[in-house]
Amino acid sequence: MSSINRSISRRDFIHSGLAAGVWLGTASRQSFAASANDEVNVGFIGCGGRGGQLMRLFQKIDGVKIAAFYDPDPGRAAGAKKSSKTDAKIHTSLEGLLGDKGVDAVVIAACNHWHCLAAIWAMEAGKDVYVEKPLSHSQWEGQQTVAAARKYNRICQVGTQQRSDPMQAEIKKFLHEEQALGAIQSARVNRYGRRGSIGKRSTPLEIDPKMDYNMWLGPAQDEPLYRNSLHYDWHWDWNTGSGEMGNWGVHVLDDLRNNVFQDKVSLPKQIIGGGGRVAWNDAGDTPNVHFVYFDTGSIPVVIGLSNLEEKGSAKHPGPGSGYIAYCEGGRLEGQRGRAVAFDSEGKKIKSFKGTGGNVLHQQNFIDAVRSRDASTLNTDVQVGHDSTGWCNLANIAFRAGDTYSHAAAKEVSGGSGVWVSLLEETEKHLKTHNIEMESTQIKLSPMLTVDVEKEKFVGEHAEQANGFLKRQYRKGFEVPELV
Repeated sequence: MSSINRSISRRDFIHSGLAAGVWLGTASRQSFAASANDEVNVGFIGCGGRGGQLMRLFQKIDGVKIAAFYDPDPGRAAGAKKSSKTDAKIHTSLEGLLGDKGVDAVVIAACNHWHCLAAIWAMEAGKDVYVEKPLSHSQWEGQQTVAAARKYNRICQVGTQQRSDPMQAEIKKFLHEEQALGAIQSARVNRYGRRGSIGKRSTPLEIDPKMDYNMWLGPAQDEPLYRNSLHYDWHWDWNTGSGEMGNWGVHVLDDLRNNVFQDKVSLPKQIIGGGGRVAWNDAGDTPNVHFVYFDTGSIPVVIGLSNLEEKGSAKHPGPGSGYIAYCEGGRLEGQRGRAVAFDSEGKKIKSFKGTGGNVLHQQNFIDAVRSRDASTLNTDVQVGHDSTGWCNLANIAFRAGDTYSHAAAKEVSGGSGVWVSLLEETEKHLKTHNIEMESTQIKLSPMLTVDVEKEKFVGEHAEQANGFLKRQYRKGFEVPELV
């Protein structure tokens, strides 16, 4: 990294009060209060692919002005300004954007490891926040973000946009009010989406000297990178990403929490899971095959995930990215934008058509910014924290695991039908890549018990698992402890 810091030095960041968790300017007293017709000025933190998509969605909303951009990669900020066709200001520092009195709310589409810290700093600075999923990179920092929203009385929406799809209300009415399929007995969540290797270099990746790499890293550790690309592939590095579980798994698990549990289950009571990063021999360390069982105390849930290219096709029930509610009288298969209900004999009895939630979700955020009523949010920060929590725990189960064995996997008792099916499918799937399930390539955690209220593991094996609830922060970029 160049010795010339192109935005703000870590030392200056600390002295500014931001890194210490205190906003020393006057912005903390700022409070947006407007009528339904007043303009809301929005700033963007992170101007890559998802940032650009969100910018275009917010531009479709009446009364929203794209006011500012910040990205540690100046080329991305310049590209966002050009494509937005606005007079938005490009800030050369995050401090500059957060201190901009012309910005009412921020959209955070940075890497996962930045979501919570950027959101907390923004709320300290008096901004409302729309933060991309997953909310947190670790469970502890998600708790601090919820606390920040309450402490500073900010509107904070998490970007699980399908929450704003009107179809979801129709599904909940069908399953719960009408009980059209009878009681829900178990549930299955899927994320089967092909991805390729991210490569494995023999020498560290060279960082573009035009980038403010210190700010790109932020809370993450400064470690050499051996993948081929800096951008996007940070997803598959635990230092900056949350793997496919945090990338797509959070969407389908959020649908499950919303439609099957109606948000009555914040976190599972017990969890067992495993998987591996296999076949590619690349620089990633998050699993490309992942399988987890969640004991909720009521309806048992499993999730199966794979990114492997298939020799044939991955055999699994239901949609590749979606969920199945298995009921007394049939099943409902849901996914983004649509769902189908089948009776106990497999006959289709009802279809649901949705929008996917884009624009509606962003509109929901802007409406709450204007009304100052966080209770109207479809994914309030607490809801987003709970759904992200399932992903965080699933990732911990993998990271705390040891060599897989069928005997250990059979520790699951109640609701073991969906778990046994998932394991059998995963074993067949791995064999198409000449990988044995019972091998050192595949891990499995012990059964881990969760204290749902305290959001930590208890009992046997808790110490190792709890070590993953909070990360080590780089000096100057510590998430402040608010609870």
